[in-house]
Amino acid sequence: MINTVKKGLVGILMSASMFASAQDFETNKKGSEYKFKIINDIEATDVQSQGRTGTCWSFSSLSFFESEIIRLGKGKHNLSEMFIARNAYVGKAENYLRMYGTFNFGAGGAFHDIPWVIRRYGIVPEEVYTGLHYGDTIHQHSEMEGILKATVQVLAKKPQNDHLTPYWKKAYTGILDAYLGELPDNVEDFKFTYEGKEYTPKSYTKSLGLDMDDYISLTSYTHHPFYSKFVLEVQDNWALQSGYNLPLDEFMDVMENAIKDGYSFAWGADVTEKGFDYRSALALLPEDESTIKVKGKDNKYFSDAGAEKVSNAFMIPVKERIVTQEERQIAFDNQETTDDHGMHVTGLCEDQEGTKYFIVKNSWGKSNECDGYFYASFPYVRYKTMNILIHKDALSKSLKKKLGIK
Repeated sequence: MINTVKKGLVGILMSASMFASAQDFETNKKGSEYKFKIINDIEATDVQSQGRTGTCWSFSSLSFFESEIIRLGKGKHNLSEMFIARNAYVGKAENYLRMYGTFNFGAGGAFHDIPWVIRRYGIVPEEVYTGLHYGDTIHQHSEMEGILKATVQVLAKKPQNDHLTPYWKKAYTGILDAYLGELPDNVEDFKFTYEGKEYTPKSYTKSLGLDMDDYISLTSYTHHPFYSKFVLEVQDNWALQSGYNLPLDEFMDVMENAIKDGYSFAWGADVTEKGFDYRSALALLPEDESTIKVKGKDNKYFSDAGAEKVSNAFMIPVKERIVTQEERQIAFDNQETTDDHGMHVTGLCEDQEGTKYFIVKNSWGKSNECDGYFYASFPYVRYKTMNILIHKDALSKSLKKKLGIK
C-alpha cells in the first residue's frame, strides 16, 4: 500500500482511506502523522540513480535543467549525466596538472560544472551516451576513479624529462573512453540522431533553448561581503567558479519565491545531520536531537538511504530551531557543514503546524516511500544549504539590479 501522493506530479492517492481529504495532503511514510499541503509543485522528469558514484552534482543539476527545458516549453528530455561527468574529468585533470598536483582531484563536482561543460562540449540525451557500455546496469566508478587518480598523480611528477609529453591527454581520455564510452576528440565530429533529427552536442543544446549565461549560483556566508561574488571554498569547486552572496533571510526568500513563481533550483547541502533521514523522507532540525537514534553509517558517496535514523520526530511534527546567520557561518568555518550532496528542489509545502518544507528530488533511485523524493524543512535548509543554481529571472528586478545582473 502506498500512502503518499506521489511526486513527479502523478497526483494519485493509492489508498483513498488514508486521509480525510486525499486531494489536499501528502505524508512522508506509512503511519506518519505529518500532513503536507502542497503550495506549488513544479514538473520534473523521472527520478534517476547515481549508483555507486560521486556524481550527485551531475544528476541533480541535469534534473534541474530538465525541468528548465519543460518550463521553456521544449518538452521532456532525459539528459546524459555521464557525458557531463566524462568531460568534467578532462577539465579536472587539466586543472590538477596546472596546480602541480596540489589541488583536489576526485569524483565530486559542483553545479556550475554543468554550464562549464555545456559551454565547451554541449550536451546529449541519455540514450546517446549512457556511460554503461561495458555491461553494468548501474553506475560504478571505483576502478575508473582509482586509475584516473593514479594517472594524474604520476603525470604531476613529470616523470619523462621533467615535462609533460603531448600524449598525456590522449592516454588519459583513453581511460574515460574505456569505462564510459568513446567520444571523438573534436565535439563537432560527434553526430547522432535523436527523434528523427541529426545533431551534434552543441546543436542539440541549442534546440533545447538553454543559455548557460542565464544561470547563477547563490549562497549566504559572512566571510565575504554581501551582494558580491566570491569563489566558494569547497574542495569540489575545482573549476574555481564564483557565485553571489546574499544575507540569509534574503537567500531564503529567493528560494521560496522562486518555487512559488514556477522556478525550481539545484540545491547543494550537508546531509550528515541527525535530522536528515531519507528513509523517512524528511530533513529536519529538531530542537531536541537526543531522541534521534542512529544505526549504521552513511556510505562513501551518500548514494543510498545512508544510516538508519529512529525517532518520533519523523512521525509527528516537532519544534525546530531557527539558526542565525552567525550560527550558520560557524558551522561552515568549523566544517560541521560540508559540501556533501547535490539535489533538486521542485516544490513547496506546509505541514499542519505551519512549518514550510521544500520538496526535494534525490538521485538515489525510487528507494523510499516517496519514490525518491523527500521534504526538507525551512530550518534545515536555512542551516545546511551550501549553495543553489537557479535561473536569474527567478530573482526580483530589484535584487538583480543590486547584484548587477542583467
